[in-house]
Amino acid sequence: QVQLVESGGGLVQPGGSLRLSCAASGFTSRYYAIGWFRQAPGKEREGVSCITTREGDTYYTDSVKGRFTISRDNAKNTVYLQMNSLKPEDTAVYYCAADSRGDHCYYSGYVSTEDYDYWGQGTQVTVSS
Repeated sequence: QVQLVESGGGLVQPGGSLRLSCAASGFTSRYYAIGWFRQAPGKEREGVSCITTREGDTYYTDSVKGRFTISRDNAKNTVYLQMNSLKPEDTAVYYCAADSRGDHCYYSGYVSTEDYDYWGQGTQVTVSS
């Protein structure tokens, strides 16, 4: 049974940093893709970033490029999302999700919820002064 557990959310001032973690367990294969998504109140869930555990291929949506960094520690089955220079518009519940296919972490040029099979419970990130 695949499980994903997020941690690291919280309240931070604009310009601050947070590091989110996604601990994965229960995969039958070592290789899968992890995506980070976020959902703000009244908005649709959007793909933020993703990574493949095999090749380490990554993707970032335009609004976070240069500020967020995704990385993996395959020995710990954990994926991290380092978020720097946070802005109030980054406020959302952040979810990690897994795609058991693992060959790519995004298709058709963006990270889509439709490509991911397993989801964590989410962690709240609030950027406010």
